Formats: sequence, C-alpha cells, structure tokens
Amino acid sequence: MAEQFSSEMNTLSLSETMAEQQVSSEMNTLSLSETMISLITSDNVVFKVKPSIAKEMGTVQTFVDESDGKITTVPLHNVSSSELPLIIKYCEKNVAGEINKAFEAEFVKNLDNEEVKDLFLAANYLDTKKLLDFTSQVIADRIENKSVEYVRKYFGIEDTEFLPGEEEKLREELAWSFTGVDKDEDEDEDADGKIDGDKVEDKIE
Repeated sequence: MAEQFSSEMNTLSLSETMAEQQVSSEMNTLSLSETMISLITSDNVVFKVKPSIAKEMGTVQTFVDESDGKITTVPLHNVSSSELPLIIKYCEKNVAGEINKAFEAEFVKNLDNEEVKDLFLAANYLDTKKLLDFTSQVIADRIENKSVEYVRKYFGIEDTEFLPGEEEKLREELAWSFTGVDKDEDEDEDADGKIDGDKVEDKIE
C-alpha cells in the first residue's frame, strides 16, 4: 500500500514538473514573440518595431534568427533615419495587406530622385523585397524615354571620354535607341526631380 502511494506521488510530481516546464516554455515563446526589435540607423537613431515588421526585412530577420532570438538590437550601417521611417511605414502597410496603387503613388509623390534612389538602396540592404521591387519600378518609370544625358545625370555617371567622332558614330549606328526620347525638362517633373502623383499611379500596375 505504501509502495503504491509512493509510486502515485512520484507520478504526480513528474506530471507537475512536466506541466511547469511546458508553461515555462510557452511563456518564453510568448515573451520572445512580443519583444520589440530595436533598429539603430547609421546616424544613431533608434527605431523600435514589432517582430512582424522585422520579418519584412530579411537582413534584420537573419540577425534575429542566427541568435535564436537573443539579439533584439540590430545596427543598420547603410540605412539612415531619413529612409527607415518610410521603410517601416511600407512594411506596416504590407503586413496589414493595405498596399495598393493609390498608397504607393502617394508614398513616393513627394520624394525627389535622390530620395527615391536612397530608399531603393536601403530596401536592397534590408532585403525588403516588395519595397525593393516597387522602388525599382519607380526609378524605371522616372528614366523611361529620357535622354542619355538625363540618365547619366540621374545616376551620377560621368560623361564617357570618347575619341573625336566616336560618340557621333555610335549615335548614328544606334539611332533607333534615341527615337521617342522625351525632353529632359519634362512637364510632369519639377526642378527637384519630383514626379506628379497621378502619373506614378498610372504607371504602377
């Protein structure tokens, strides 16, 4: 009788221990899932984001995964405090399923060419795929049907040094590529390189 009672007590104790371990594990998992991730920009500004937003940024998520969730502060050496709020906003909208043409048109409406390029580079560094695809399309739209000189200026490419007559010869041989080119001073674009939001919305499919 005593042996049976002792056995039952041991079984009960083991069950309680297993239950406590399970609860502890669940609490740790819950705590980890609720932990905010701190992102430190290149100019030392800290932004806190939810794990669901961090997952949108492949580079950040890799840091977290490789540390088994122990790392909650991630330095972003190639992203400034100018670009990160925009990236966070885009990721929040994407997680909420609220990305559409109207939002994207408004999102870049007041960004000049340099700001769009910086946003593209930041999205590439963070491996934010949807935003990277979008900014790539915006850049493509902004240089569509532009002259060689405009594209050079847009990307900061210095003029290639041709020998006398070489450039003229190339222009003659590739004349087809210079047809249908818009004027550099496009009426849809102002001096800061900003493009009309309605035009962006029309181009984004």
